[in-house]
Amino acid sequence: MDKPKYNFASLGYYAHPTATVDKPCVIGSGTKIWHYSHIRENAQIGKNCNIGQNVFVGLGVKIGNGVKVQNNVSIYESVELDDNVFCGPSVVFTNVINPRSAIERKNEFKSTLVREGATLGANATIICGIAIGKYAFVGAGAVVTKDIPDYGLVYGNPAKLKGWMCKCGIKLNFVDSLAECAACGRKYILKNSVVTCKGKD
Repeated sequence: MDKPKYNFASLGYYAHPTATVDKPCVIGSGTKIWHYSHIRENAQIGKNCNIGQNVFVGLGVKIGNGVKVQNNVSIYESVELDDNVFCGPSVVFTNVINPRSAIERKNEFKSTLVREGATLGANATIICGIAIGKYAFVGAGAVVTKDIPDYGLVYGNPAKLKGWMCKCGIKLNFVDSLAECAACGRKYILKNSVVTCKGKD
């Protein structure tokens, strides 16, 4: 049985023996980093995250607490994930809008922000320079080319707004600009294409 490369008790996180964690970087307690993943220097990963197999976390990338990154995801420099974001298998991030192999454009990286609680479905592609709202839901295989509002449900190529999602991940049904989640009972208001949660979120 393989022994962990790092002492979980002393560092507070676990990295599989095949994982590579460059120094310096910050990794929160309770986080697990699995087979063949690579964390580059100056990355910041919060507490209680799960970094799946064959994941790449680039230079200086910031990942919040409770984030789940499934297998085969590359999170490049200039991408930031807030708390409790879910990245499905093989989600694709970019950081240059017009890459060419023969032309270096590292000074042209565009920032991408995925806000708290958002879900990115398997094989979704996120074009750089956009923001994905809190608790938004990106369908599997979607190609996201523009900002997504809070609680927005998008899918397709290019991804288009198709509805709204509750914080708990259930699709909302608005009647006269009001909706109540059938699963958890949270209430929402839709006004001027903006969804807000009534009371405590």
